[in-house]
Amino acid sequence: MLAIPALGLSAAAFPRRIRAAQVAVQTFNGPMAAAGDVYRPVTLPPNAGAKPSMTDAQRDDLEHQIHCQCGCNLDVYTCRTTDFACSVSPAMHSDVMGLVAGGYSASEILAAFKAVYGERVLMAPVRSGFNLLGAGAVVVTALMRRWKSRAPMATAVPTSHVDATEGELAALDAAVRKDR
Repeated sequence: MLAIPALGLSAAAFPRRIRAAQVAVQTFNGPMAAAGDVYRPVTLPPNAGAKPSMTDAQRDDLEHQIHCQCGCNLDVYTCRTTDFACSVSPAMHSDVMGLVAGGYSASEILAAFKAVYGERVLMAPVRSGFNLLGAGAVVVTALMRRWKSRAPMATAVPTSHVDATEGELAALDAAVRKDR
């Protein structure tokens, strides 16, 4: 009689459920999705007579502006150099290298990634539209705090001992009330 392990039998009976459960991999950066689920190629035809548009250091700086799509909170450069279980950041790095070799500038490369993934691919939001409202709120809050800290504090008038009789104090009180 052929013995089938329990997992093998359930995998044969429910292959999609088992495969779906195996998609998310936990890394030290957070839950990571499979590259096939989140990676989308970013390619453009090379410019005519294209030469690399930037140095390796400039390319690495550019990769610090692109958010890895594996599910971590890291940029492409940091994810590919620290999380060796990630298969998304090397693919995105390859796209960046192809675009650099095709003669595209940093702004053109960022625009190409934004066209494929949307604004979520950028590590910092674009300063336009509703995003400016958030930045404006931060500036207004900072100015209000500064203004509030500069406002003179109401200080209590120091009390001193007054040598006056009850009659003199009553007359003074009556005069002040009469002036109101």
